[in-house]
Amino acid sequence: MNPAVAGAVLGGLGVALGAFGAHGLAERIAPDRLAIYETGVRYQLVHALALLAVAALCREGSGNRPAWLFVAGVVVFSGTLYALALGGPRWLGAVTPLGGLALIGGWIALALAVRAG
Repeated sequence: MNPAVAGAVLGGLGVALGAFGAHGLAERIAPDRLAIYETGVRYQLVHALALLAVAALCREGSGNRPAWLFVAGVVVFSGTLYALALGGPRWLGAVTPLGGLALIGGWIALALAVRAG
């Protein structure tokens, strides 16, 4: 995986999803569900930038683990929040923390990759 490409794709999608939330959902879903949606967008955008940091800080190959953890974390964490906000099944709330663990793991893996040089 190319972390810079993944970061750019997640960043662009994050902007599009944020605009959709602000303009397409604001009047259609309850404020508490919109806040859940916005949390998903925020974490997606932050971790898009984290993927760009992986590309900048890690030698080729050493950033694979943090990159995959960040992508998996965004898909699970933000994805379940989007689904919950849009009326998905409540049991998805139990899955969301697994995405958070992947994101935390990505930060730890990034620290280890940078430390290793």
